[in-house]
Amino acid sequence: MRAINMLRLLFGAGAAGALVFTTPAAHAYTAQAQAVPCNETALANAVNAANAAGGGELILAPFCTYTLTSAHSAGGSGGPAGLPRITTPITMTGQFTKITRASNAEAFRIIEVDGPSQLPSAHGQLALTSVTVSNGDAGLGVGGGIAALGGSVTFTRGGVQDSRASFGGGIYTDTALSMTASSVTGNTATSDGGGIFRNDGSVTLLATNVSANTPNNCAVKPPLPSPC
Repeated sequence: MRAINMLRLLFGAGAAGALVFTTPAAHAYTAQAQAVPCNETALANAVNAANAAGGGELILAPFCTYTLTSAHSAGGSGGPAGLPRITTPITMTGQFTKITRASNAEAFRIIEVDGPSQLPSAHGQLALTSVTVSNGDAGLGVGGGIAALGGSVTFTRGGVQDSRASFGGGIYTDTALSMTASSVTGNTATSDGGGIFRNDGSVTLLATNVSANTPNNCAVKPPLPSPC
């Protein structure tokens, strides 16, 4: 399966064959920007505080690897997640920053974003800049790195790598996913969509590399054709 290294628009919700251009929703925050020290507890606490405040802007430590040793959310129907579930508008801005599951930890995905999938501007709206998510493991669940079950997810200069799930080893999405100058590489699905599995919603990839995923880079819910 060839890599995607150019502007690619995957089929979005609506009439079959229609292209969808997705504009990330504006983020309104009620909390001031918060610097997050380079440790697991500080990051989990910062996400909880942002959710409680109705949204927040988290400034992650540069060149830091936040290593998650346990799940901090039981998750919704999708199973456990390393960070608390994203249920409000939250931005995480790093600088060559990584969020990863410890190699000896129990199986859990890294991030779950929740909210009505038919209303991308509602509830969980996650924006990641210069942040890489890695080594998530959803087991028989979906979205080893990120399960976007509602709201929206936006990546800029980041990505998802080396994660595993049944569908969407890297990313599983029911909603609006947008990635710019990012990558989805080295992920594995036991069923379909090693890199990205779009179950619903839309996916916009701009200057983004989706490659070296197993058994394929991208997949969609049948009967739509594979987008890559």
